[in-house]
Amino acid sequence: MSKVEESVEVDVPVRTVYDQWTQFESFPQFMDGVERIEQRTDTLTHWVTKIGGVSREFDAEITEQIPDERVAWKALGDEVKQAGVVTFHRLDEKRTKVMLQLDYDPEGLAENVGDKLGVVKRQITGDLKRFKTFIEERGHETGAWRGQV
Repeated sequence: MSKVEESVEVDVPVRTVYDQWTQFESFPQFMDGVERIEQRTDTLTHWVTKIGGVSREFDAEITEQIPDERVAWKALGDEVKQAGVVTFHRLDEKRTKVMLQLDYDPEGLAENVGDKLGVVKRQITGDLKRFKTFIEERGHETGAWRGQV
């Protein structure tokens, strides 16, 4: 298993940042390689990705969701082996630190070479920077889900 940990500070209140993160279907707007996400139930999402020429389609289960604090997930099935958590830390009334931890198991030669070269880490760093730009430019969330899992 490989592990990536990255964070970004966002100049938006924690509630706004968290609420936007719960809008999984908006991820393709700031996550490279994510072509589509469908929210099927409160705890089930369906992902279509293409990263480094490798296409994947899989379901992920939200295993924990605490408003303004954290969202944890794990991929279901054998196609993709990953699990992660995003935590939200209030720095002050208008700033939030977003921390992402991802455990994943690269498959095949291309994914293993990419893993050794730090491709996933760079991708996540870029995705978090694009999320920062996305939410700061809007100044408000596109929706919210305040339920708890």
